[in-house]
Amino acid sequence: MKSFVLTSIAAASFAALFAVALPASAIDGKPAVDKQTVVVAITALPANLDPLIPPSVESAKYAWNAFDALYGFDRQGNLEPRLATGYDISGDGLVWTFKLRKGVKFHNGDAFTADDVKFSMDRVLQPESKSTRRPFFAPIIESTTVKDPQTVVFRLKKKDGAFLNKLAGYLYIVPHKYAQSLPNAEAFAQAPIGTGPWKIVRNQVGRELVFERFDGFWGTKPAVSRLVYKVVPEASSRASALLAGEIDLATEVLPTDLERLQANKGLAAEVVDGGSPLHIRIYSNDPASPLAKRDVRLAMNYAVDKKALITSVLRGQAAELNSLIPSSYPYGSNPTLKPFAFDISKARQLLGEAGYAKGFDTILTCPSNQPRVICETLAAYWGQVGIRTQIKVIDSVAYNRLNNTHQSGPLVVMGFGNAIYDPIHVIGGAATKDGTWSDYSNAEVEKLVTQVDGEPEKSKRDAIFRQILQVTRDDGQAVLLAEPKVIYVKDPQLDWKPQVAGWSLNFREAAWK
Repeated sequence: MKSFVLTSIAAASFAALFAVALPASAIDGKPAVDKQTVVVAITALPANLDPLIPPSVESAKYAWNAFDALYGFDRQGNLEPRLATGYDISGDGLVWTFKLRKGVKFHNGDAFTADDVKFSMDRVLQPESKSTRRPFFAPIIESTTVKDPQTVVFRLKKKDGAFLNKLAGYLYIVPHKYAQSLPNAEAFAQAPIGTGPWKIVRNQVGRELVFERFDGFWGTKPAVSRLVYKVVPEASSRASALLAGEIDLATEVLPTDLERLQANKGLAAEVVDGGSPLHIRIYSNDPASPLAKRDVRLAMNYAVDKKALITSVLRGQAAELNSLIPSSYPYGSNPTLKPFAFDISKARQLLGEAGYAKGFDTILTCPSNQPRVICETLAAYWGQVGIRTQIKVIDSVAYNRLNNTHQSGPLVVMGFGNAIYDPIHVIGGAATKDGTWSDYSNAEVEKLVTQVDGEPEKSKRDAIFRQILQVTRDDGQAVLLAEPKVIYVKDPQLDWKPQVAGWSLNFREAAWK
């Protein structure tokens, strides 16, 4: 049964996805423009270039280059100082004092000071800003104080073991003076400036984003002078553009395209753990919905053959997923948990016990940056147990807007960029009653999240996260699918490495050999 369902769907979908023949030219050492320019094909750009508003994967892909935080992450996800040079924590863990780097300039030449840090945090906390970072800071920030131009103090309402990670991943610093000189917040989103190594010089909405090197950057300046993001939503088109020499780097390459591209000696692949739990977000907070019943959610997990999906659809470029926190995270995963087995009989039994022996009708939202074959495969599997699934495909920009505002349900394909390299990003965002990407609530999870929020010791945080993952798995919080690899293919003469277990793009060190 599984072979027929998966093989027939995959064959038809792959035929449609990859109908465009790929050219057979090599680009080894032949830049798309020149060796002062890097041209990158990406799936989408954020509709809003204000880095403090939409924490989408697309936002992180550009913001790491144009903006800085007090601390940042290296390629492995380790914290490193950026706009701050160090910090002190009070004995009770509630007062964090940061010393700021001297001589830092914004892209317009204004000096960076502690006032800009306070402005940035205050802006996130204002409800009218509609920042989706607000839920991560509003519960913990009591005040932000400027002690002097090079010193800023955060006073917390309660201890937060992931506070430094949150500052590194969520709080990009924007210029107070410049932002206030503009007529409204939307004006900043149209012409943003930061302190990063790249400044934005052109934005063709939905098509292209062009950066130039910021020669006033406080750190090591990029080796190339121009960076161009081209929006190419279709994976096959990104592969074709790479082979045609129109781009230097293709992001989010599909496994099937990787097989074709690797046959070209003029290309090089970078394949890393994604750190992204591919899963189905379930809107389970409507008591009238079948999805509110635990047994229905568990049935949807048992009804899908994840191993076959990984082998046939993801072409082996993924690992099985046993919880919302994949094993590639630095800590917090639970290796004792087993992935859901493929068990049609059990799925039917659970549906019958929940009162849905004849199944029900539902809708699965499929963002355009995910292969439709994934959604079609899921719909086919669920159909075998009576869950009749309509697929609704939407573009990535609309998906981010709807998904961030609880309008993407009742079922939606989701993945996570590891924005802060701490599991609370996923758990707090996807499994709590107030999470930006959550329509799920469990009293035991809420209690454990409160515990982990106040625990700074990594080993103890790790133990609490393991408990949370046990609870959410047993409660069918999501349909757990896989941890996909993230695949990039580039000209081998381009010296660039991707983030491990993260989807952000960092071109601070990109160079041509």
